[in-house]
Amino acid sequence: MKTDTHSASRLRHDPLVRSLGWTSALLGVPQVLTPAGFTRALGVDDTLRHRSATTAVGVRELAAATGLLGRPHPAWLWGRVSGDLMDLAMLTRALKNHDGRGLGRTVAATAAVTAITATDVYAAVTRTHRSAPMEVTATTTVARPPDEVYALWSDLKRLPDFMAHVDEVRVTGPRTSHWRAVAPFDEAVEWDAETTQDVPGALIAWRSVDGADIDNSGEVRFVPAPGGRGTEIRVTLRYDLPGGALGKAAARYFGEEPHQQLDDDLRRFKQIAETGEVVRSEGAPGGKRARGEFPQHPARPLTEDELKEALA
Repeated sequence: MKTDTHSASRLRHDPLVRSLGWTSALLGVPQVLTPAGFTRALGVDDTLRHRSATTAVGVRELAAATGLLGRPHPAWLWGRVSGDLMDLAMLTRALKNHDGRGLGRTVAATAAVTAITATDVYAAVTRTHRSAPMEVTATTTVARPPDEVYALWSDLKRLPDFMAHVDEVRVTGPRTSHWRAVAPFDEAVEWDAETTQDVPGALIAWRSVDGADIDNSGEVRFVPAPGGRGTEIRVTLRYDLPGGALGKAAARYFGEEPHQQLDDDLRRFKQIAETGEVVRSEGAPGGKRARGEFPQHPARPLTEDELKEALA
């Protein structure tokens, strides 16, 4: 795994990291100096237990501020994420047991902490250089012969037509290309790739070269489908997801499910290969709009709230 050897110098002048550091300072000072007033501002009863919890949170915020502004490191960002989750748990409990007085302030505070949590998760994932190796596979059958399917896939400039997270692929040499894509949390990434194997009608394999924002490799196999029914496409992708295991979990939580994304990409490729275009409806935007309006996750039943919204 990559390490954060130069993280302090890299993060010291990062505007987002410094903003979060000052946010911690501005939140921590009143919680430590006037815990009773801060508690009342949250719409929570001014009890000894609540004041003590507020003071403890304030001390934690000041420690985070000292670290992020003095010796910034991704560990401080992940510490903020952990603290946010604790704060949300306490606010949720306060809402559950609320007597109604100051309820609006407590709801507003919960919404604000939720927004801060999303920002902290984004900062922690994108500023952490550790990565989590990941491999995803998918298969689909296209009603076209292998040579024709291979020819379509090997036309690299057409890959963004069905790969929702790929913005551009530019051929730079006989076996090299430059890729521009969007990683989790809409982080722009680029890399140069080289083709390691190219067997017409059967196999394309590639890997990123040194200096890639995200190290990756993969292969696509084109296998005649049984009974002459076309071509089975078998795709394997391997890459390092920024942020390590926590980054992987956070990406999934915020709607970035790699396995589902690959399945969707292959579905669009099948449509292009068989009909010449991606089949869409007015309610299902395509291209780069789709990735923003429809976060990907495995199929699951609708929640009660989603069902009510759909029926409405």
